[in-house]
Amino acid sequence: MATIQKSANIIKISGPVVEAEGMRGAKMFDVVRVGDEGLIGEVIRLSGDTASIQVYEDTAGLRPGEKVVNTGTPLSAELAPGLVTSIFDGIQRPLEIIKQQSGDMIKRGVVADPIDKKKKWKFVPTVKKGAKVQEGDIVGTVQETPIALHRIMIPVGYSGEILEISEGSFTVVEPIYRLKPESGLEKPIDFPMMQRWQVRKPRPYKQKLQPVTPLITGQRVIDAFFPIARGGTACIPGPFGSGKTVTQQQLAKWADANIIVYVGCGERGNEMTEVLATFPELEDPRTKRPLMERTILIANTSNMPVAAREASIYTGITIAEYYRDMGYAVALMADSTSRWAEALREISGRLEEMPGEEGYPAYLGRRLAEFYERAGSVITLGSDSREGSVSVIGAVSPPGGDISEPVSQNTLRVTRAFWGLDASLASRRHFPAINWLTSYSLYKDNLKDWYAKNVSQDWTDMQTRAMGILQQEAELQEIVQLVGPDALPERERAVLDSARMIREDFLQQSAYHEVDTFTSFKKDYLMLKVILKFSEKEIEAVEGGVPLSRILSLEVRNRIGRMKEVPEDAAQQELDKLLADIDEQFRALKS
Repeated sequence: MATIQKSANIIKISGPVVEAEGMRGAKMFDVVRVGDEGLIGEVIRLSGDTASIQVYEDTAGLRPGEKVVNTGTPLSAELAPGLVTSIFDGIQRPLEIIKQQSGDMIKRGVVADPIDKKKKWKFVPTVKKGAKVQEGDIVGTVQETPIALHRIMIPVGYSGEILEISEGSFTVVEPIYRLKPESGLEKPIDFPMMQRWQVRKPRPYKQKLQPVTPLITGQRVIDAFFPIARGGTACIPGPFGSGKTVTQQQLAKWADANIIVYVGCGERGNEMTEVLATFPELEDPRTKRPLMERTILIANTSNMPVAAREASIYTGITIAEYYRDMGYAVALMADSTSRWAEALREISGRLEEMPGEEGYPAYLGRRLAEFYERAGSVITLGSDSREGSVSVIGAVSPPGGDISEPVSQNTLRVTRAFWGLDASLASRRHFPAINWLTSYSLYKDNLKDWYAKNVSQDWTDMQTRAMGILQQEAELQEIVQLVGPDALPERERAVLDSARMIREDFLQQSAYHEVDTFTSFKKDYLMLKVILKFSEKEIEAVEGGVPLSRILSLEVRNRIGRMKEVPEDAAQQELDKLLADIDEQFRALKS
């Protein structure tokens, strides 16, 4: 990056925040190189010719008087073929390249291009010489991975006539087409594949749409009871050990999205290691290719400099928006936004800003809202009216599981799906430990038409009936705790048995079982239909005088408990047979 002014000097160091004088001409969010080692930083406050800088690397050993050099450009992401399958740190440095340069521990001041500038990609034009194009139009494609087709777009702010366009193999910085600007007053411009975009600035679009298609996750408790729409937002708050990270990883593995961006923000290193180790070995259920071929990982673990956590969220959402603009459905997993908020709190304290609740900065709610508002289903820029979406799922780690703390409450104000993890469910080994009584989704009404068309006309009714049984169980539990289950009438005991089947045979799901780890909507529907039919027959038989003990001994109940292990390709046949056997065995009870 080119220097635009003479170097300034450090006058104060406070953890990750450095103050420098002689910074006149600098702008907010300019990237700077700090100290003799050239540590990467960003201007976050200006007062006269003095700038406060948050440094994205360890500041130990910096001394007052060392130079600060302003690059004159804001923190930006490089966007080009080569992003998918990559593993970056919070400021988009590729960790694989850094490891080659500095070994297992990241050295300070290390510089590495986010995108390989020497690798050649096969570019295939989709427009011809003389074509009129506008911002966002697709001019060609690159096969980035076997399952990810990278669409090369006209950069934002440009339109005109294609004077030249070439097919062949190019690096991301070599010109591939020449554009005559629409105004006609400027000289023709040569464009490469690569674009840069300021990470704190949302990428523009034509129109935001209502979310009307679910993001299918393969997790039964989410898809059946608390769905998220494509382009929607969801939060997963929960205490330590309740399964936030495993749930996020399951969503990253199985969500029905073209591109996955997984941001490990301030999480433990061993958890990110598990992600890095398992993703290349996992198979995409739709393409049968490795999942890593549609995944981008951003790893900023808890032992990395705290300021880079704040940048990692913006880097991730910018990359997600870029693929959205190609017309793809993108899912971004942020694990966890609490660590990001803690980074804000630490930097705010170093700046001596007036603290808000629990020491967080007063602007915490605004920053969270700005981040989640970058999600959405949109009509992208360009003349072909593509639809793309970014779905954002953020984990929250409230201290002690208390969701009344500021990060959880501010997140709940801006997200429309809430998957509340419960420590008591986790301690009973019920996973995912999503509490069905406290969780909610505001997308259900938006998705009714999709359910009726793609699942079944009675799917919404089945959801309501199942939730009603679980709520009845919660009310009966208070009586059970006082007098025991044997004191209840047979009908109420039958309700408890139905609720147990919904909990254990439907909602409980193993992330590590080869078959149970993912369930399609078709199988969801059949499983819930089986349980509700058994429940209906059970209550009908009890009311007809059949002892509950005889119903509990039916052979079909054991098969209901094992239906989650039925492979997808055999689900229709096996579960249809189960429905028929339920009818037959209950007829035999009455005879």
